[in-house]
Amino acid sequence: MIVKPDAEALAKAARAATQDGLPPVHKWNPPFCGDLDMRIARDGTWFYQGTPIGRPGLVRLFSTILKREGDRYFLVTPVEKVGITVDDAPFVAVDFERGADGVLTFTTNVGDRVAAGPDHPIRVERAPQSGEPAPYIHVRAGLEALIDRKSFYRLVEIGEEAEHEGENWFGLRSGGAFFPVIPAAELA
Repeated sequence: MIVKPDAEALAKAARAATQDGLPPVHKWNPPFCGDLDMRIARDGTWFYQGTPIGRPGLVRLFSTILKREGDRYFLVTPVEKVGITVDDAPFVAVDFERGADGVLTFTTNVGDRVAAGPDHPIRVERAPQSGEPAPYIHVRAGLEALIDRKSFYRLVEIGEEAEHEGENWFGLRSGGAFFPVIPAAELA
């Protein structure tokens, strides 16, 4: 018997599991119950059955039980796992601050805060034809946040040139790590 996933039941189970912070979704391996008509758009908007979820608390709650396996995303509880669609990255880094120590700490659209460094790298993909950059920061357990445009422009202002893998690159430094953005030769 296949049980149709229910968003309200999933939210109730998630509330119970997240009372002490982020739940240990990496330890949960419940049976797959099917796909839920839930989608996270590239701009970070969560949709359920085609309608934006307007309650930020509910979006935050769902974000805490999000798990990635390969190229697929799931909402999981100890007893249920349902597939959802993610257009790009599940989160958006909407702001950052640079500490006195130079560490870049990002805030996501769902309230996560993450300091860039070796455990939370920044990476930049470039569109093959246009070369347009798409910057990301690792948030947790294979889940990334797309860094929004205004934040990326601010990051570029504080970038620096450094050697990376034998070449001169323009990039960002945080938490003792250098994150390459673009080869310095392409800046001219």
